[in-house]
Amino acid sequence: MANVKELQRAITNLSPEEYKEFRDWFDKYETQRWDKQFEKDVKAGKLDAFAREAIQEYEEGKCSEL
Repeated sequence: MANVKELQRAITNLSPEEYKEFRDWFDKYETQRWDKQFEKDVKAGKLDAFAREAIQEYEEGKCSEL
């Protein structure tokens, strides 16, 4: 946890320009992590039940256009 506290301190000491650069980097980093986890979950079949349910509801006419 010491590392987290150090990161928090470092972030609060960033200039506005540095903070924007950090925020942009972190946003891309989080997106990549989420994409990798999502892909892993799809390959592992963790979303299959949701897909089946969505297809069934579509076929039963329980969906509406967005």
